[in-house]
Amino acid sequence: MGRIPFRKMHGLGNDFVVLDRRDGGAAIAPAMARLLADRHLGIGCDQVIVIEQPRDRAARAFMRILNADGSDAEACGNATRCVAALLAAESGEVRLRIETVAGLLAAEALPDGRVSVDMGMVRTDWREIPLARAMDTAHVDLALGPLADPVCTNIGNPHATFFVADAEAVELATLGPALEHDALFPERANIGVASIAGHDAIRLRVWERGVGLTLACGSGACAALVAAHRRGLTGRAATIAVDGGTLGIEWRDDGHVVMTGSSTLVFEGSFDAALLAG
Repeated sequence: MGRIPFRKMHGLGNDFVVLDRRDGGAAIAPAMARLLADRHLGIGCDQVIVIEQPRDRAARAFMRILNADGSDAEACGNATRCVAALLAAESGEVRLRIETVAGLLAAEALPDGRVSVDMGMVRTDWREIPLARAMDTAHVDLALGPLADPVCTNIGNPHATFFVADAEAVELATLGPALEHDALFPERANIGVASIAGHDAIRLRVWERGVGLTLACGSGACAALVAAHRRGLTGRAATIAVDGGTLGIEWRDDGHVVMTGSSTLVFEGSFDAALLAG
């Protein structure tokens, strides 16, 4: 059956198995993604990223995102930076667009090696997140243990951000699964706990939907900045410190949120195609 090439990449520790399927090949089913993401039986990653031919002619490529549990994700900022870095190196284009199920994302490869991605319009209406019932998304009626009163935001995918005095002290591995699957979130949600470190600095930890605890969550960092500004806790730009490093986030006046950070190619390899055949 031959061998299938892949790249192992990460954005601040949020790690990916990247498959380039622009030349065709069998679709990556959820069970295949779970196996590839398995850190004992497969390669190991938070998400499997599949690069495909774009549907929109304005895009350089289409990016499909599969979580470690095999579920589809609409957006992943760290993965977008990684794919943008690959496509920029391949094409020589500094600015390009990547198509996702959440829409077109504009990316720019910066001279210092980082990548900036426009994650699109922030959505804050309860229907857009979505929530199961109408409520003020700046003060959501949800609590579990020490966590309460989150801000809910959609950055291509749903987020609930809880503000706490000390993000390190929260037992997120225990609280995250229950909150992710709370009935308030018909499409589940990413759960963030954030501490304000200054008018332009936030400490963030994230329980990622379909993945679990992760070293970094790009869309979660965007959601945290938006949530903090809506609460009057920060300005419209801040440095977000996650377990894997730092991201620069800006919520522009036009409603778009822009994320800037690093991307890393760890290694390239191949695996037996029989692995995907089960």
